[in-house]
Amino acid sequence: MPPRSARRRARELALQGLYAWLVRDTDSLQDAGEIEAHLRDEDEFDQADAVWFQTLLHGAMREAPALREKFVPFVDRPLAELSPIEHGILLIGSFELVHQIDVPYRVAINEAVELAKSFGGTDGFKFVNGVLDKLAAEVRSTELRAATRR
Repeated sequence: MPPRSARRRARELALQGLYAWLVRDTDSLQDAGEIEAHLRDEDEFDQADAVWFQTLLHGAMREAPALREKFVPFVDRPLAELSPIEHGILLIGSFELVHQIDVPYRVAINEAVELAKSFGGTDGFKFVNGVLDKLAAEVRSTELRAATRR
């Protein structure tokens, strides 16, 4: 298995942080610093892109209500029925699609799918892929059209 990139490791750590935040069920941003500090103590943190980790963790937490509004129309069940892993992955993937336009949409979706394969349920990656594909068509329509013309 090839070594994970620093950005992949940052996404994995951000997912761990979002999981902890979602399980606490407070939706409070006050927990962000504590969660970040705990994750920075992880043995493999030095292998992660620290700036990307911080961008994803804090950005997904801060923008969570707006991100949910974007992806919920494409989810086939109530938000409360999503596992915290799927929910966290959708927050990260949506944040990248909406706010990180320097990340190609295919990369954002692929990275979310890889997170789902590593951490989610058996077919969770298919669910994540379907939701983020539809969201990308909405928020990155120009980029999608350009890609299909190539």
